[in-house]
Amino acid sequence: MGKTYYVPRSVKGETRLLYIFTVKSFVTTFAVGLIGAGIWYLCSNLFGLGLIPGAIITVLFGGLGYLFGTLKIPDIPIMGKFRKAGGENLTDIAFRFLTFKRKKKIYIYNLNRGGK
Repeated sequence: MGKTYYVPRSVKGETRLLYIFTVKSFVTTFAVGLIGAGIWYLCSNLFGLGLIPGAIITVLFGGLGYLFGTLKIPDIPIMGKFRKAGGENLTDIAFRFLTFKRKKKIYIYNLNRGGK
């Protein structure tokens, strides 16, 4: 008779790249870092900005992109109006905000109909 293997019920997880990056955080880090590199390129042509300040600008923008891709809104009372968004990713909230601004309508469906 064959061996039995444990199969986890919750297989929903994010793939990790380079141990600290998820796919979403890597994409946002790269995209916002690219914006920082573009600002560095423009400033180097206009003001003669050197390598070190430009690299610092690019790393700062990349760090902001990483934070934007990984942060979640905390579920604490001090958050005020944002408390209802507790536990959601910042990217999901930004995407929903941009969708609302474009269409002026938003529909949120609750997929958990049974139980709690």
